Amino acid sequence: MEKSSPEKLILVTHEPGGVACITINRPNSLNSLTKSMMTDLARIFKSLDADDSVRVIILTGSGRSFCSGIDLTAAEDVFKGDFRDMEIDPVFQMERCRKPIIGAVAGFAVTGGFEISLACDILVASKDAKFLDTHARFGIFPSWGLSQKLSRIIGPNRAREVSLTATPINAEQAERWGLVNYVVDRSELLNKARQIAEAIIKNNQDLVLRYKAVINDGFKHDLTRALALEKERAHEYYDGMGKDYFKKMQEFIAGRNTSKPSSKL
Repeated sequence: MEKSSPEKLILVTHEPGGVACITINRPNSLNSLTKSMMTDLARIFKSLDADDSVRVIILTGSGRSFCSGIDLTAAEDVFKGDFRDMEIDPVFQMERCRKPIIGAVAGFAVTGGFEISLACDILVASKDAKFLDTHARFGIFPSWGLSQKLSRIIGPNRAREVSLTATPINAEQAERWGLVNYVVDRSELLNKARQIAEAIIKNNQDLVLRYKAVINDGFKHDLTRALALEKERAHEYYDGMGKDYFKKMQEFIAGRNTSKPSSKL
């Protein structure tokens, strides 16, 4: 089943097993984002987050590019308009999304598109992928997290060079620096993303959501506070368990539970 915006610039495909695939679909403009596309993308993420049938979200782009950022012909409307409203901010909605988001990046992820890739939980890149920050080149101040997230992933020295010189990061560098999880042939990009999604889906859905949250929330704090946060949430989780849950856990570990673990634990 496929749904799309009226202009079909953002496509959503619901695949078997609980995978939703979002495709930015403006290939003739290298998937640059208009204001309406950003609003649509934000609302789609919010909708998929609330959809219990969706377990994992894959985000990709059509054609030669993942996303080349904001369409600069609409820059004034975006930067000085009502886009400060978090409800229609796609990166904000991605960051608050409880479901794991896998980014499948082929071609360019530029500036705003780079920031959208950084809002994903796991990244798979094609061998021709390039990540490029042009904020400094065009006089645009970052507001979707690139100035803070990139340095935390690849280190501040590398991040300063990438952003202040507007030098692209190729796929090989991105993998070596820990920016992407895998680099594959373009023809295998979505297959690899789906393989990761299927591995996630096999696990306990409730724990997957909680685990993503504690990793992402803990990363915002220093280690001492992050460890305390893990303890707090662990105690909260276990306090909510009854004897039946522990019995099922023991049966599963002993190999006596013949049901699918994802449906029982």
